[in-house]
Amino acid sequence: MSQASHSSALPGPQDIHRSQLANGITLLHRANFYSPSVVIRGYFNAGSIFDSDEQLGLADFAAACLMRGTQNYTFEQLYEKLEDTGASLGFSAGTMTASFSGRALVEDLPLLFELLAEALCRPTFPTGEVEKRRTQLLTGLAIRAQDTADMASLAFDRIIFRDHPYQRPDDGHPETIRAITRDDLVNFQQRQYGPQGMVISIVGAVDANATRDQLEKTFGDWSNPTQQAAPGLPPVKQLDSITREVIRIPGKPQADLMIGATGPSRRDPLYLPASLANSVLGQFGMMGRIGDVVREQSGLAYYASSSLSAGNGPGSWEVSAGVNVENVEKASELILQEIRRFVSEGVTAEELQDSQDHFVGRLPLQLESNSGVANALLNMERFGLGLDHYLTYEERVRNVTTEQALQAAQTYLQPDRLAIVAAGSL
Repeated sequence: MSQASHSSALPGPQDIHRSQLANGITLLHRANFYSPSVVIRGYFNAGSIFDSDEQLGLADFAAACLMRGTQNYTFEQLYEKLEDTGASLGFSAGTMTASFSGRALVEDLPLLFELLAEALCRPTFPTGEVEKRRTQLLTGLAIRAQDTADMASLAFDRIIFRDHPYQRPDDGHPETIRAITRDDLVNFQQRQYGPQGMVISIVGAVDANATRDQLEKTFGDWSNPTQQAAPGLPPVKQLDSITREVIRIPGKPQADLMIGATGPSRRDPLYLPASLANSVLGQFGMMGRIGDVVREQSGLAYYASSSLSAGNGPGSWEVSAGVNVENVEKASELILQEIRRFVSEGVTAEELQDSQDHFVGRLPLQLESNSGVANALLNMERFGLGLDHYLTYEERVRNVTTEQALQAAQTYLQPDRLAIVAAGSL
């Protein structure tokens, strides 16, 4: 495929339709008449940022109960309607927003809109269903407490995001989930669910005008004067030294190890250089340099890689490894040595080009499905990337230099200011 035809196949201003309803809902639409289905993705301001410490997990609990019954449908009736048409619809909550996703054949899009509106605007939180979901949530938290990777991740976030909303787990703790009543769920939905700040992305075999008309018909009258706007995020406090923590979980022969620090936000100019640098450090090929040194050469880890996450607030940049409990110290020191070398020497021109080729080459695969495009449209809106983001993506990736990759590594992976967490029977 030529570069010109490749670019024309990417979503951009030429085929993305962005509009806004009078009540504040933003619609992003891209038609795809080669597929008989339609995908809906969206988010709204009802994440755990609105939870108190005493009721942490409230936003997640509420989102999990939206399909448990509404004013017009029972739990069973909701899912029968979905199953009869082969459609799907689900909800979840993160730190800043709650999200929804659905899929249906194009002729069943009105049904999907109807059930979306039922769940968002008219949930009833039936007592029996709420208690079933509470039991499931508590079971999940009990499993989390025995999972070395999950417990290492919780401790890692608590260290690098200390005194910041990101330090808290979105799904709460057993004591906070037990403290949440049905009335709390009802009040949270009535207070926080509303059209302001909601974004809906729709991709599939329906044109933009028909989609907007359907959205206006379903949600145009929705309002909530009590809805709170998302609060601003405070700056994160950088670590001033290496901070270590051990989480002891008996009976676990494998330990999970995490080493890293805060990373750039999605809008940070160093985000793309950091992403490419991270690919070299612990992603590309056999998990980059980290995987080569710790796993392949030394045989000290079952897995070893690095990852970079970013949002509107600060992100994280960490190395993760699964190791035998007897090898935690050796693996930690090897990882620290590799990070020191990484921030001292940077990436080579060949390593950078390999990662650039990979980033550019995987883009069409990420956008080959309606779901992939719908998620891409949401990211462009959420992070203010612009409708031409993917049309200019290759140029921006190719323009990253080895010097910029080194600057990103030195800015965020300072070897004497890292969190080091191990969880297992240590």
